[in-house]
Amino acid sequence: MTRTLRQSCRTIASTSALAALLAAASASPAALAAQPRADASGPSLAAATPSTATPSVASGTLSDGAAWRAEVPANWNGKLVLFAHGFRPGPANPAWDTGFAPTASALVVRSYAVASSSYATTGWALQTAAQDQLGTLAAFEEHFGKASRVIAVGRSMGGLVTSMMAEIPNSGIDGAVSTCGLVGGGVALNNYQLDAAYAAAELLLPGRDIRLAGFTTPAESAETIAALKAALQHASTSSEGRARLALVAALLNTPTELDGVAADNPDALAAAQAKLVLGTLPTVIERRHTIVNAAGGDSGWTAGVDYSRLLQSSAQRQLVEHMYATAGLDLNGDLSALTANADIEPSSQGLQWMLRTSTPTGELQVPLLATHTTMDLLAPIEYQEEYAETVRQAGKNALFRQAFVSREGHCNFTVAENVAAVDAMDQRLQTGHWGSVATTADLQATATSLKLDGANYVEFRPAEFINDRDWTPGQ
Repeated sequence: MTRTLRQSCRTIASTSALAALLAAASASPAALAAQPRADASGPSLAAATPSTATPSVASGTLSDGAAWRAEVPANWNGKLVLFAHGFRPGPANPAWDTGFAPTASALVVRSYAVASSSYATTGWALQTAAQDQLGTLAAFEEHFGKASRVIAVGRSMGGLVTSMMAEIPNSGIDGAVSTCGLVGGGVALNNYQLDAAYAAAELLLPGRDIRLAGFTTPAESAETIAALKAALQHASTSSEGRARLALVAALLNTPTELDGVAADNPDALAAAQAKLVLGTLPTVIERRHTIVNAAGGDSGWTAGVDYSRLLQSSAQRQLVEHMYATAGLDLNGDLSALTANADIEPSSQGLQWMLRTSTPTGELQVPLLATHTTMDLLAPIEYQEEYAETVRQAGKNALFRQAFVSREGHCNFTVAENVAAVDAMDQRLQTGHWGSVATTADLQATATSLKLDGANYVEFRPAEFINDRDWTPGQ
């Protein structure tokens, strides 16, 4: 997004964030009473004496129906990890997240308390998620007393929730760790997925009227998914199809550094990407209705998009050019056709809702460490480039650090890597400055020293996120 739009979104989001905070406080005064505690002291996570005693467990329900749960060790160090879970299709919506449970157990053993909530709804729950987290913090502190330090941690969609919470003034959290977060925001999420779906439909199913936006039920997207699946499978059988699949993969930000695939073998890489696109694109289309329903409309658009410019900015441009040259296809012709035929406009209501609830402004109020695996299909690592730009434009870069783990898979972190990230944030809050605590070397050393399940922090620089854009009505 441009700086001007970000400033506009920032005003909207800040108002929404403050409203969420006040709503949480109305349910419990403790939400406002829990101010940031930069001078908090206590043993660091790495130095804590492990506890084998059974932790105390408390649970409850917030006023909007969100469930919460907390575990507190017998030798609690006074510090709380407040966990925000990722996207859940439903209907199950437990307070305790099974994916984070091993990390939660390791933190509790190391004297941290852990609390989490279910959010009031499943699906794209950004309307209340931050409020539910702050309400959980208030409920925890009413039950166990004030924490000396609160570190918010989130995964996937919860990583976006955590990043949004880090922008709320006087929220009660002292620092944040966003893991595999959708930190590019909800609008960018819808647009990069729509770009890939549109390219696949336009190039692989020419002349077919394929619905790509505005789904409100799974049934409405079923025909689209079936048609695209068949087209993607058929495309993989010809050089022309594989070339167009490479373009679809680039628009979807499909990883290029893949286990067992030689980076200097473009044909093998394109074939591997094609399989990933087949497995990923139908999945994201299937989930789209939950975002549309939450927002009250589809925030994605293709109208006015210059697809030649998008590819020109992509780190995968040379791979696409190679595949098109091999197939003898006219890449410029395909890109021109995509640009000329792009006519999907966003729902005004849906777009404004997403900008208000689901778009980070970068206006960090507390330190934030963002971690990401280098090969993520559902939250492209290019999101981290976009988020770093957002934070930098907001002038909050001093509060922000990023770290990367070389591994394939969405949120595929080891327990040791997660614990090391929390430890780094704990040390940042303890000392008041980053120092070396969030460097690759320090995170790797800390994670390895825990002797849990290994670690693979690496130096990495994400490529450009090419699907970011602004909407101008009537364009």
